[in-house]
Amino acid sequence: MRPTLRQLQYIVAVAETGRFHEAAKRLHVSQPSLSAQISSVEDQLGLQLIERGRSGALMTTQGEEFVRRARLILRDVEDLKAAMRAQEGTLSGRIRLGVLPSVGPYLLPPVVKDLHRSYPQLRLVVEEYWTEHLQARLMNGGLDCVISTPEDHPDMSSALLFEEHLWICAAPDDELAGSGPVRLADLKDRELLSVGQNHRLSRIVHELADAADAKMSGVFTGTSLDAIRHMSATGAGVAILPAIYALTEARRDADLVLRPLDHPRAMRRVALIWRPTSPMAASFQDMAEILKEDAMAILSNDLD
Repeated sequence: MRPTLRQLQYIVAVAETGRFHEAAKRLHVSQPSLSAQISSVEDQLGLQLIERGRSGALMTTQGEEFVRRARLILRDVEDLKAAMRAQEGTLSGRIRLGVLPSVGPYLLPPVVKDLHRSYPQLRLVVEEYWTEHLQARLMNGGLDCVISTPEDHPDMSSALLFEEHLWICAAPDDELAGSGPVRLADLKDRELLSVGQNHRLSRIVHELADAADAKMSGVFTGTSLDAIRHMSATGAGVAILPAIYALTEARRDADLVLRPLDHPRAMRRVALIWRPTSPMAASFQDMAEILKEDAMAILSNDLD
């Protein structure tokens, strides 16, 4: 007997989650069933693929190699299915879309509605990850395409969706309260707030801080845009936010000052990205047009 595709999925899921119950939850099966299927594969191969313990599930050396190869097989199978859908000439079936947390909640609500209207047979499965995880999931076939910053996905195909300026967010009694754009010089000696390190947005803010002779907050690093927005309201610093966020969520809070940052480096590019070998490239281009239109509708709104 050979391992089935489903059994490959079970083992990959355990490797990615580190726990049997989390893997079972992800795949919508019972934990006993998942465990039994994995044990069956190990018996067939005469190898232990997973080290089981109270702290979780660890892959053995053979298990890591098994997972590496299983991901390639599963990716090829998904590409095969995608190629068959692509021949239909329309977007249909399941597409697994990864998206940055700093983009997804603000862009996707109108996009999902518009995609369903244009392609009623399409089932969009959305997963949120920061950049590194998006790249890894895209490369191993766990995702079909992602919405992310194109600079962080080298050698991938992409369609630019929008370029957005960054905004500052501060408390009402801050000296930056006012109207009109904020100059970089206005941030001199100020503490800037941004999401955690290793994100494109954070790297851009660090570059702006250097250029403005400002400093990054040494006390607080946000895990989300909401977190740094709320911290700015307490006077803990000046939050730097992408426009797609500022023009949706943040403008609902009348207690915050929101002003665009006027500097050519205060911007971020966002694209729809996919593997160059994907047979659905033409379909992704169609998706990108809808994404682009909805993004422009959000970004063209004025806070006033």
